Amino acid sequence: MSIEPHGDEREILEGERVRIEHELSDLGLGESGSLSYDPNFADTSQVTAERGEAEVLASELKGTLTEVEDALIRLEDGTYGRCIKCQKEIGSERLAALPMTPLCITCSSLD
Repeated sequence: MSIEPHGDEREILEGERVRIEHELSDLGLGESGSLSYDPNFADTSQVTAERGEAEVLASELKGTLTEVEDALIRLEDGTYGRCIKCQKEIGSERLAALPMTPLCITCSSLD
């Protein structure tokens, strides 16, 4: 049995996907899926540190983008709002705070 989405989850998730894609683009995420840099960019320790920070941020954004896309798939297949581990309903407050969450609060605390 699936749960009917409450409110505008699809719109929220689609907006989040667009926002993340823009952030990744602004970071310089190339077609290869990695960050691209100007070959004439100075390779000082500060630049290296900034590149490292950008790589971490891009990795986190890509992970969140995957979570958003997975939530959109769950909306399509009618399983959105159910925990992927225990199959119980995810609380509406949790979904409002984390619309892409695949886990109820109980299962999330066990990870």
